[in-house]
Amino acid sequence: MIEFKSKSDKILRIDDEHVVVFDDFRNVKIRGRKNKAKLIFADPPFGINFRGNLNTYHRTPDAISYVEVPKEEYPKFIKELVKWCYNALDEDGSMWLVSGWNNLRHVLDAVEDVGFTQLNHVIWKYQFGVYTRRRFTTSHYHLLLLVKDEKNYTFNKIEKYCEDVWVIKRPYQYGVETAGNELPDELVERCILTSSNEGDLVIDPVLGSGTTMRVCLKLKRKCLGIEINPSLEKRIKEKVGLHLFLKESL
Repeated sequence: MIEFKSKSDKILRIDDEHVVVFDDFRNVKIRGRKNKAKLIFADPPFGINFRGNLNTYHRTPDAISYVEVPKEEYPKFIKELVKWCYNALDEDGSMWLVSGWNNLRHVLDAVEDVGFTQLNHVIWKYQFGVYTRRRFTTSHYHLLLLVKDEKNYTFNKIEKYCEDVWVIKRPYQYGVETAGNELPDELVERCILTSSNEGDLVIDPVLGSGTTMRVCLKLKRKCLGIEINPSLEKRIKEKVGLHLFLKESL
């Protein structure tokens, strides 16, 4: 059983090894070293104050999977997130941290200040970037692979030549509403397969719509997901197939 302390009483237990707590990660404390993560995967808000038309991208206002951080508060927020992750990570653990380019400098500063070692800076190239009139369309994200101990960490080669540019399509189905910034399973799978083994605990402190949880269930990893937006509970249940699981268990 995953042990933690939270100020929230809104907790979704898929089973003893797969738990979602609806709270701000800053209010969640990991209890004991045995509950520290071998891997943390975090895709936090980018602090860019998105102003696009939600309908254009099939996003629904009540299902936006992150609570945006004001630009002026972003340096403080990202440092608090990175520090929390460092403290929740086992000594031989790893972290994958996703970032856009706009506030990347603040992310890199936080990583260095907290004490992480950066092993790789992966570029994820995707399709369907947000339309722009007078600048190049952004069609990539940054994925930082971080460790606490550069001599002791998990790195499973999932292909013969592991390169640091990944071309992976974003999830998109015409006419199907999404939670806005959902990552493709293939991307999250690559990170989890590379940096953890079966039975390891993965923590996602900004779970969003539940992609990390779904991938962990598939790959036989334990998972603690933390999500500040309680309105995403339905989306998470749908994504991990919990509604089907509950029907089968009746």
